[in-house]
Amino acid sequence: MRGPKSTATIAQKKLNPETMKKTKAVDKSIGKKDKISGKNSGAPKRPPTAFFVFMEEFRKEYKENFPNNKSVSVVAKEGGVKWKSMSNSEKAPYVAKAATKKAEYGIAMKQHNDDLNGAAKEKSASASTSKSSSDTHDDVEQEASS
Repeated sequence: MRGPKSTATIAQKKLNPETMKKTKAVDKSIGKKDKISGKNSGAPKRPPTAFFVFMEEFRKEYKENFPNNKSVSVVAKEGGVKWKSMSNSEKAPYVAKAATKKAEYGIAMKQHNDDLNGAAKEKSASASTSKSSSDTHDDVEQEASS
């Protein structure tokens, strides 16, 4: 017949909830840092879609008509309802503005990538002109022998 386990072995098996929270927090923070480092902070901002171009104008109009309304969610809901009720011909000016902004973004992104590639080429060119580690090792040996 087996007896009850001693309290010492049970206590060792239970995990402390505070340490569990700390380890989870550490794991999450490492993941966020990896994601953030993958982005290029100097890259141009993505262009807005036709809906967001519409919403810029709609917010201004809505705040003029309802100055006492401080709720952002109400403005967004009203804008969404109006956007859905609009016909394609009514949406056309916003689609055209979004298309021009997208074209500008494409040009800016191409220029940004060219600048990055140019900087990378300069780094590789400067690295190839510098002495290799074996060349510097030979120089050190020559200085030591003389």
